[in-house]
Amino acid sequence: MQDAYISFHRDEAYIYNMHISPYQEASIFNEEPTRPRKLLLNRREIRKLQSDVQKAGYTIIPLKVYLNDRGLMKIEIATAKGKKLHDKRQDIAKRDAQREMSRAMKYNR
Repeated sequence: MQDAYISFHRDEAYIYNMHISPYQEASIFNEEPTRPRKLLLNRREIRKLQSDVQKAGYTIIPLKVYLNDRGLMKIEIATAKGKKLHDKRQDIAKRDAQREMSRAMKYNR
């Protein structure tokens, strides 16, 4: 689910790159596990999500997956904004500093 994202095609929402393992006992002609899958949303929800995506840097991502009692999967989705380049640099620098501190503490014992 970590690489999955939601995109729109002809006013319909599709989820891409989400791995759903096929049911092995069903058939030998199983579908591809990462194929695009259509999301069942009403028109108002699709329009609202499309307007959010039009904003710069926003994307729609899945957060949680639930299995329904009828065999359908429910996906909790959210709009998210990507990190800026300077934010990424700060996180990398913080991670490197933390790694160096832990190495120094390890050798001082």
